[in-house]
Amino acid sequence: MITKYALRFTALGYLTMLLLVPVGMIAWKAFENGWAPFWASVTDPDFLTALKLTLEIALIAVPLNTVFGIIIAIMLVRHNVPGKSLINAVLALPFALSPVVVGLCLILAYGQSGWFGADLANAGIDVIFSMPGMVLATMFVSLPFVAREVMPVLREIGTEQEQAAATLGAGQWTTFRRVTLPAIRWGVIYGVILTTARCIGEYGAVAVVSGNVIGQTETMPLLVKRLYEGFDKQGAYAASVVLALIALSTVLLMTMFKPRQEA
Repeated sequence: MITKYALRFTALGYLTMLLLVPVGMIAWKAFENGWAPFWASVTDPDFLTALKLTLEIALIAVPLNTVFGIIIAIMLVRHNVPGKSLINAVLALPFALSPVVVGLCLILAYGQSGWFGADLANAGIDVIFSMPGMVLATMFVSLPFVAREVMPVLREIGTEQEQAAATLGAGQWTTFRRVTLPAIRWGVIYGVILTTARCIGEYGAVAVVSGNVIGQTETMPLLVKRLYEGFDKQGAYAASVVLALIALSTVLLMTMFKPRQEA
C-alpha cells in the first residue's frame, strides 16, 4: 500500500514540477497586472498578424500531412512494397532530426543558391524567407503523426471487411470510403490533433527559413521569443498563454477521442 501511494506521489509530483508549475507561472505572470494589459497584448496588430499566419500555416500543413499520412499508412500496412523498412525508417526521420537542421536542409535545397532555388526564383516563386518555406518546414516536422496513428489501427482491424466489400463488387475507392476510412477515423483524428499541435508550436525549423520579418513571416513562437528578448514580458506572457490554451485544447480533444478510439 505504501509503495503504491509513493509511486503515485512521485509520478504526480514529477508532472507537477515539470509541467503544471511552469505553465501556471506563465498564466500568473500574464494576468499579474490585471485583464487590461493582457487584452492590450493580444489585440496588438503584430500579435494578430502572427496568430493569423500561424493558423494559416496549420490550415495548409495539417490537411496535406493528413492525406499523405493515410496514403503512406495504407501503403506500408496493406501492400508489400520494396524497401518497406527503409520507408518506415525515413518516415521517423522528423522525430530524430533537429528542427534547426531541417531548416538548414530546406535552405540548401530551396534557397537562392540551393539545388532548386534558382529555378524557382526565375519562375517567380520565393520559397525561403516566405510563406512556402515556412509551410514546408512545418510539414516536415509534423509529417509522421497521422501515419503513426493510423498504421496500428490498420493492423488491428485486418483485411476481412475490405475483402468482403471487394467480393460484393465494391471498387477500391468505394471500399476505402465506406469500409476503411470509418474503421480508422479515430486514428486519423488523433493524428490530426497531434499534427495540429506540432504545427502551431513549431519554432526551430520555422525560425531558420522564415527570416523572422515582423508583421510578415513571424509566427506565434517567434513572436514570443522576440517580445521576451525585447523586454516586453507582458506581451510574451500573453502570447504564451494563448499558445498554451491552444495546446490545452488539443489535449482535451485527445482525452475526448481516445476513449472512443479504444472502444
